Amino acid sequence: MSISKLTSDKVKERADIVEVVGDYVQLKKKGQNMWACCPFHGEKSPSFSVSPAKQIYKCFGCGKAGDPIQFVMDIEGVGFQEAIRQLAGKYGIEVEEDESRTPEQNLEQNERESLFIALNFAKDFFVKNLQSEEGRSIGLSYFKERGFTPQIIEKFDLGYALDGWDHFLKAAKTAGFQEDILFKAGLVLQKEGDASRIYDRFRGRVTFTIHNISGKAIGFGARILTKDKTQPKYINSPETPIYHKSDVLYGMFQAKKAIRDFDNCYLVEGYTDVISMHLSGIENVVASSGTSLTEGQIKLIKRFTNQVTVLYDGDAAGIKASLRGIDLLLEGGLNVKAVVFPDGDDPDSYSRKVGSQAFQDYLKENSRDFIGFKIGLYQDEFVKNPIRKAEVIREIVQSIGKIPDPIIRSVYAKEASGLLQIEEEILHAELNKSLIKNQKDHFQKAKEEAEAEEKLEQLFPTAPQISVEDTLKIQERETIRLLLNYGWQKLDQEELRLCQYLLSETEEIEFQTPIYQKILKMYRDGLAKGEIPDTDFFVAQRDAEVRQEVIDLITPRHEISTHWHERHQIFITTESDDLAGTAFKSILRLKRRLVHKMMDEAMQKIKSAETEGLDTDKVFELQQVYFELKKVQLQIDKELGIVIG
Repeated sequence: MSISKLTSDKVKERADIVEVVGDYVQLKKKGQNMWACCPFHGEKSPSFSVSPAKQIYKCFGCGKAGDPIQFVMDIEGVGFQEAIRQLAGKYGIEVEEDESRTPEQNLEQNERESLFIALNFAKDFFVKNLQSEEGRSIGLSYFKERGFTPQIIEKFDLGYALDGWDHFLKAAKTAGFQEDILFKAGLVLQKEGDASRIYDRFRGRVTFTIHNISGKAIGFGARILTKDKTQPKYINSPETPIYHKSDVLYGMFQAKKAIRDFDNCYLVEGYTDVISMHLSGIENVVASSGTSLTEGQIKLIKRFTNQVTVLYDGDAAGIKASLRGIDLLLEGGLNVKAVVFPDGDDPDSYSRKVGSQAFQDYLKENSRDFIGFKIGLYQDEFVKNPIRKAEVIREIVQSIGKIPDPIIRSVYAKEASGLLQIEEEILHAELNKSLIKNQKDHFQKAKEEAEAEEKLEQLFPTAPQISVEDTLKIQERETIRLLLNYGWQKLDQEELRLCQYLLSETEEIEFQTPIYQKILKMYRDGLAKGEIPDTDFFVAQRDAEVRQEVIDLITPRHEISTHWHERHQIFITTESDDLAGTAFKSILRLKRRLVHKMMDEAMQKIKSAETEGLDTDKVFELQQVYFELKKVQLQIDKELGIVIG
């Protein structure tokens, strides 16, 4: 069913943009706004702005923009209705359904939303199975043996898949789910060579629900409890439209608040490692779920903290094989520490062996930065082997070279020289060689890309000139920008407001750009109804194109620092200091661009008339129109102070 307008209005009133965005990224205040690295595209310098005053977000890198509801729609990939439901749940708002929708409308659901619903149904099904006779004797007893409490089982939505070919499939079909959605969600399989034979993917296993960052079920990991050698110990959900393994970390939903609070993220390998650490009172922990660390997972961590502590099992050979993950973390701009458990132990087994307090103490006492950790790992190898020591030094240098911050690089180089007992100058020389090589590689790649673009340009040349239509569009945009940002402000002592002036001056002008034409009409219609069409009025519109354009127009990329005035007594004039002059010049420029367009059209008609051999009177008439327009242009140029030789 559709959500009622009353519920939507309550969510719009209650949802705070800083709180909503803060659930997904780490925001830092700068000036009037909050800033972060954009969660929608990769970047190292923050260009994602959140305005608490305007309740909007805007990325100056990829262009994403909107209000709290649009943010949830963008980052979760869901529709308006599902975004409202999610925010209603966050703020404890009761969801009221709109009974006026037809059954056909209720069936029209976005595929992604259908997948979320199907996976949530599966999660509830597996959780409920723990209360069945089979679930209690097998699944629940396994969790209890591991020391998992009822609270932890509920917190992580742990469950059990019944041992049978189609227990889940039957339940899902009874609930109204179509087979194609169950396939796309990765919940059922089709027997090879027999299209009619469909069966459950997860059977006779305990299940670990994989959540996205907002807490929705997007996949499952399932562990077998028998000693059947023909079956893998774990099976996992496949890639689906809503589950991309390389962008997901197990436990991030449960950990994100603690990661922000402690400004540190513990990184482990498996599901049970995460859960055991929660049992030990440590919640800022996530798992890569046994896969190699990816760039997407590193970006996900960086949304909440710059500090990572990697926890390794007590297996030297396994640690050395996974060291590339540390280099990736360094390259991603994270500060890395590591903890190694005693031989034969992992976070799960060690926490159960020593207890919560001793486990927490061990993490604090044995946490080492990556330089000391990596050198200590190879210490025994190079003590009596100078050649191996040289190799280790080069490996350490390569790792330091991955760090993007030059100051941090220098600090680590100094520390490494002391631990390796090698002169710092030699280490810096080797580091510089590594950095120069990296720069050459990057330069070569950029050069090859530029050459490829140049060849394309030669094959398909493009004209660099800006058309008359484009210049008119730019000025129409500027007029709408002033209207949106300062429309209700007074221009003089006679109570004339900027919107009254702009609307009056543009009454006889038909905007050529459809989006600006639409916004201008909405502004006029709003005023006619007695409404003040401020920024909130436009951001609340259902028209996505209008919302996007309005947010672009009202969000400045840069702010003038208050220090110029407060500390240095330097006063900087802004456009709002002289709104009357700003509005007057803007209208003149708009009319100048419009006259240019009309002159261009007149010139084209003259050329066409001469080519077609029309009579001289017709050509003369067109020329007169052109010269009259030219006079208007010169008059406007004089007002604007434009001198053309």
